[in-house]
Amino acid sequence: MLKPGLRTLATTWLAGLLALLPLALTLFLIGWVVGTLNRFIGPGSLIGQVFAALGAPFAAGPALSWFMGSLVLIVGIFFLGVAVRSGLKQPLTRLVDLTLRRIPVFNSLYNLADRFVGLLDKSQANEADIGAMSPVWCFFGGDGVAVLGLMPNPQPVDLDGREYLAVLVPTAPIPVGGGLLYVPSAWVKPAQIGVDRLTSIYVSMGITPPPPLRSTLPPP
Repeated sequence: MLKPGLRTLATTWLAGLLALLPLALTLFLIGWVVGTLNRFIGPGSLIGQVFAALGAPFAAGPALSWFMGSLVLIVGIFFLGVAVRSGLKQPLTRLVDLTLRRIPVFNSLYNLADRFVGLLDKSQANEADIGAMSPVWCFFGGDGVAVLGLMPNPQPVDLDGREYLAVLVPTAPIPVGGGLLYVPSAWVKPAQIGVDRLTSIYVSMGITPPPPLRSTLPPP
């Protein structure tokens, strides 16, 4: 049993700790995101070396070259956006069809990425096959662990006499990556949310909660 004086000190210290935790967690998450980005696009990464090569004509030194290359890429993306909004989207699409889409393995990966980005882009909502790519809940074991994923094709696949559905499970906080799982059809239920809500859930790493799942079946 703590004495009143020690209890007051402990309570005061705990109050300070609880006040500091949100800031500490925020800094930790920022550090984690920065570290992840540095691992994938930092000066020492493969993509970072490409950035450095772009910036080499404008600056000396690996760090400064990487910074200038990143700046060149950002400016280039901006001008690409200007070109797309100016009506050059169709010629660019035809150019991609004549080049990248003709590469066998790259073609399948590009089509999948293009469909996913099309779902996220509301301006392309009419072009994207929203009915064929819908958020779903996967209940492993039928009533076990629940995973929020994206079903790219509602057509089941017959595996040894049992129907399975393809489900893309994104990764947090970068939902463009993930894994492709084939799960029994009975384990899959519509999530009753849009792709934008699914993306926000993964980007927030679960801080943004999904809505409750309501059964569409009438009560017995």
